[in-house]
Amino acid sequence: MRIALGNDHAGFPLKDHVRKTLERLGHEVTDVGAPDTTPVDFPDISQNVADLVLSGDADRGVLVCGTGVGASIAANKVPGIRAMTAHDTYSARQGVEHDDVNILCMGAWLIGPVIAEQVIEEYLAAEFSTDADCRRRVDKIHQLEQKFHSN
Repeated sequence: MRIALGNDHAGFPLKDHVRKTLERLGHEVTDVGAPDTTPVDFPDISQNVADLVLSGDADRGVLVCGTGVGASIAANKVPGIRAMTAHDTYSARQGVEHDDVNILCMGAWLIGPVIAEQVIEEYLAAEFSTDADCRRRVDKIHQLEQKFHSN
């Protein structure tokens, strides 16, 4: 898979490990994150990753900030993006299987390298379910986007 990787200054300490994990798993990584710990605004990084996913230049995205929350909120403002913060393997897998998540967000302050690696593995191994209930619910998410982003 082609993965867009982004991070802000708070996520920088975990970024190298995340990138190496993605590459070890055989994925192509496009890094659009901060190159160091100089403060940057996470909404800008979230938009950069979302743009790559929406354009088809990346199949999925991974964002790393301090908690994962801010990056997730910002990414979810972009129509067509379904981002989640996940620090456990069950959520990482189920988010894709049930909700068609296309951007994983993690908090470098909250998750260590071993768990981050396991979360990434589950997120990237998962596929969106063909179950009609899951598909219907994601379609309703699209309807919400159309309703509130049509202006």
